[in-house]
Amino acid sequence: MKRRNFLQLSTLAGVGLSLPMSGLLQSCADHPEHSLEFKNLISGLLKDWSDGMLKVQINNPSNLEVHGALGCPSCSHIHGRCMDAVYPFLYMADNTGDEKYLEGAKLVMLWAENNVSQENGAWTVIKNPKSWKGITIFGAIALAEALHYHGHVLDEETRKAWIIRLEKAGQYIYDTFTIDFTNINYPGTAVYGLDLIGGVVNREDFKAKSKELAQQVKAYFTPNEVLLFGECKKSSSKLSEKGLHGVDLGYNVEETLNSLVMYALKKKDEELLQILTKSLNSHLEFMLPDGGWDNSWGNRMYKWSYWGSRTCDGSQPAFGMMANINPAFGTAAIKNTELLQRCTAEGLIHGGPGFIEAGIPPCVHHTFTHAKPLAALLDHWDHLPEINANASLPRATTDGVKHFKDLDVYLFARGDWRGTVSAYDAEYHYKEDYRQASGGALGVLYHNKVGLLCAASMAEYHLVEKNNQQPQPGKDICLTPRVEVFKDNVWYTNLYDLPATVTSSDENGTIELVANTKLKNVDRKEITGTASEFDIVYNCSFNETEIKVNSIQDIIEKTAFVLPIVSPTSEVVTAISDTEITIKKPEGLVTIKANAPIKTKEIEGKRTFNMVPGVEALPLEIYFNKDDKKGLSISISVS
Repeated sequence: MKRRNFLQLSTLAGVGLSLPMSGLLQSCADHPEHSLEFKNLISGLLKDWSDGMLKVQINNPSNLEVHGALGCPSCSHIHGRCMDAVYPFLYMADNTGDEKYLEGAKLVMLWAENNVSQENGAWTVIKNPKSWKGITIFGAIALAEALHYHGHVLDEETRKAWIIRLEKAGQYIYDTFTIDFTNINYPGTAVYGLDLIGGVVNREDFKAKSKELAQQVKAYFTPNEVLLFGECKKSSSKLSEKGLHGVDLGYNVEETLNSLVMYALKKKDEELLQILTKSLNSHLEFMLPDGGWDNSWGNRMYKWSYWGSRTCDGSQPAFGMMANINPAFGTAAIKNTELLQRCTAEGLIHGGPGFIEAGIPPCVHHTFTHAKPLAALLDHWDHLPEINANASLPRATTDGVKHFKDLDVYLFARGDWRGTVSAYDAEYHYKEDYRQASGGALGVLYHNKVGLLCAASMAEYHLVEKNNQQPQPGKDICLTPRVEVFKDNVWYTNLYDLPATVTSSDENGTIELVANTKLKNVDRKEITGTASEFDIVYNCSFNETEIKVNSIQDIIEKTAFVLPIVSPTSEVVTAISDTEITIKKPEGLVTIKANAPIKTKEIEGKRTFNMVPGVEALPLEIYFNKDDKKGLSISISVS
């Protein structure tokens, strides 16, 4: 069986987007040196990850409950989706000739068949046959791509058995998936998946269902910024009190948009390609200059690992394959891959930039999912557009403030400062509030010289998906900057004020965002007997970012503004005075000043660590003076 490419050169050239044909053809054919640098990066990283997965693969033929699975350094259970590794393993077997990768591929499939395979063709997320089966689409895509591109390295008996198993999975997806049966990432990914599977097992009905879903998904983009929505239950009908859809950046860029781009290019669906081009451009505005994805506001941000989402595939295919439309898409693919590389140690991706230094073990799930898109890019390499980092990311060069109407989220930029303020009120879960950055909170603060300074976490860390999240090590301290009060042992904060409003202006070189918000508990009940309504003012100029907090009401209870600053344990903190501290970072000195004493929350050790977004931080808190009506003023500068 010869290797075949789904995405033909004519497909990429014929998308009808007013592209210069000669330049496109040349970029696809020649692959200049900088594109080859990216190829070397992903090739090396894929080998590193594949070897890392083999190191944790369990080889114990006497115990079929674990034999062939990928052991997880951080979780007490085996991840049912570890069979997704069949694709990168088979890619490596084909391209290196090393039998160890072929054996690894066979073993993960053997484990899956012995432990998570169901009679109806599904695979389950854990061994329990009653557990979630929607993940079948991801395993089926991995198996289909492995067979399509590299099935010739298998013995005939194994290849035929896998094709039969793939058709059973395809049948389950065909019978079960509708456009709104659950979160949009499942039917959205099935758009590509069913067409792919249909090609491998020769099922035209699978392809027809794919086409039907592709037509329906076109209605799942927001009216103003064309952001993919539907990350909530039920995806087609749930709106927030502000009338906003459920949008999660991590799932969109790392999973669903990949599927839609690959389908649209293959089928030459020009209407979908036009929508996707606008959508990718909007999503790209949330990529930070270092390649991180700002999902501080996303309604599934409980899986936010700064580089992406914990159980998704990675954003490289969608942005890499569309780099001919916007060269900055290529920059995004490269920058994010470089970030993943920085978060890799001993062959496994760690769930955020602070894991390695904090000594937090990695979850293997990140690696076996993120290895797949690198294999996909390499399998399509001869037909890809030029991919390089010559074009600037939007957030690297932007200046001013932008309001995303479909999210009620503001991005601001001045000089080297980048920030996000969120009043987004969409909820993922209709029973529990797993609060992302909201209530006029600062979701991200970034400086081009020293990098990430603030990054939101869940208000309270919960294992929303206990099979797909790591337990929080040590004490849980929220990393989202906020106003807070503890009254009768109940926590009140602006983070739970979903109706909060934000206004913005940009005058005389200073951007100002004013959040009007109230302090509420997790049940959305407003605090009484003390000040409950506050204005949080964010001022950003070339030299500093300033936060001013005040209330016209009397502050009776002990009230603080909490400002967690991202900082690994190795960074030196110096108290200049009780109202000024410095943090020495590798690329510069961060100075924080306030008009009241700066304290540090009680923590275990020198830093607190939070799984979302996977960083260590110094949780500073500044208390209001009850007798002083001036309010608080805090400035952050970098030198």
